[in-house]
Amino acid sequence: MDSCVLQNLYLKAAIRAKGAEVCGLQTLTGVDLLWDGDPAIWPRQSPHLFPLVGRLKGDIFRHQGQEYRMPPHGFARGLDFQMVRLTREDCTLVLRDDETTRAMFPFAFELRINIALEGPSLRVFYELINRGDEPLPANLGAMPAFRWPLEPGVSKDAYRIKFELPEPGSVGRLVDGFLDESKRLGALEDRTMALRDELFLDDTLVFENLRSRKIRYDAPGSLMLEISWDGFQHLAVWGKPGADFICIQPWRGKPGDAEVDGEFTERPGVTLIPVGGRRAYRYAVTMVPEP
Repeated sequence: MDSCVLQNLYLKAAIRAKGAEVCGLQTLTGVDLLWDGDPAIWPRQSPHLFPLVGRLKGDIFRHQGQEYRMPPHGFARGLDFQMVRLTREDCTLVLRDDETTRAMFPFAFELRINIALEGPSLRVFYELINRGDEPLPANLGAMPAFRWPLEPGVSKDAYRIKFELPEPGSVGRLVDGFLDESKRLGALEDRTMALRDELFLDDTLVFENLRSRKIRYDAPGSLMLEISWDGFQHLAVWGKPGADFICIQPWRGKPGDAEVDGEFTERPGVTLIPVGGRRAYRYAVTMVPEP
């Protein structure tokens, strides 16, 4: 099955097998919440980043003295998943290692992604399983792209992201897949980031080692979305100046700077899953009623 549609009393979601990507999210009143994936601007809508977040120097993955070619943000977003469960309100898709993945990533794994509609929420559950005979190193990230603005007639500059808790650390900057320490920004004021195209002239903002486990994305007079997560450490925010989307991205693991090299297992933030072990992560997008 190449795609499926889920629906409940609040939302309708479309999912394609390629990349296990949610490619449509709509309220039952007809409001599109997800970016449309215009190929002339950015063709993706909610890719999953595995086994890498960001990129590696020279796009080379190193393990035990061997070198492999690894694309930025990993390979999961470009491969076909197998759909193993489908109901009216949820589906499960699975990616397992094969000759294609082992040419880039010499590990046995199973990545299971369950996508479910629960009331006014879209919930995405990840389970990463080590099927090999050595520890499995990996990053994992989600990259849903929401419409910006969410509703016509509301200015883009009216939108903001408000964090659950104060985030006192400085804000990192990802440039071409690498952290650039020279472009850090100061900490947020009042837990709030006003969204402007100019924020993304130098690429992606990265909030590291978050205290918050949810944010709200809204504007006066517009729908409010709450994005929450478990198991993720960092949050990246990216938009393309002039384009009508904003990516709000929970990450487990983070990129290094452009000069970081060496064994992938030694990179800061890499999760090592023991033989036979598994790790679970989740994020959710919830429509919040007006107060």
